[in-house]
Amino acid sequence: MASTAFAKQLEGYGLTTARILYRLPDHPGILQTYVWQDWDRAPTFPELNDFLAFWRRELDGPLHSVTVAHQGLIRPAEFKAVDGIVTLH
Repeated sequence: MASTAFAKQLEGYGLTTARILYRLPDHPGILQTYVWQDWDRAPTFPELNDFLAFWRRELDGPLHSVTVAHQGLIRPAEFKAVDGIVTLH
């Protein structure tokens, strides 16, 4: 049986990483970083949006900004045919 990560990739999910900057509740002038990573679908990012909704609803640190990186890992392989042999001395 295939791993759950591989199955998600076949369903169109890609590895998504979000850098979340938030303000400390007791010191709003200080920003803290939280890194979130999970399988998600671009461009709507339902998993990330669910997490951010949870954050806003349950946690005290107000969000400052969210930076998202997404990579679909299954794609056509890059192939370059070699048409000869080169010898270097």
